[in-house]
Amino acid sequence: MPFAVLLGIEVVTATPEVVQARVRWRPELCTAGGLMHGGVLMALADTCGGASAYLNLPAAAEGTATIESKTNFLRGVREGSVTATTRPLHRGRTLIVLETELSLEDDRLAAKVTQTQAYLYPRG
Repeated sequence: MPFAVLLGIEVVTATPEVVQARVRWRPELCTAGGLMHGGVLMALADTCGGASAYLNLPAAAEGTATIESKTNFLRGVREGSVTATTRPLHRGRTLIVLETELSLEDDRLAAKVTQTQAYLYPRG
């Protein structure tokens, strides 16, 4: 995951039931006001969602693709790190629905993401 590496995302836990990863605040990931950019938080959630979907692949599926993602931003990130925790809500044959909570170091919720990933099957 080259983009995740570029952002400095570190995977903490990766199982079919839960994926956790974190990113540390640094100036180059911030807006002009010093808050971590919302796109970084969304990328963190998408990284965890993609990993969770991949870990839950049905037998014949070859991969996944994000087809929907909704983010509720609840507070800004001004320092420290953000930890994302992703859990599957629904595991179907063609889709998986995931929920990701992004928490600050003091466990306050910074954002909540609901995401749908499609399973990709070979053509034919």
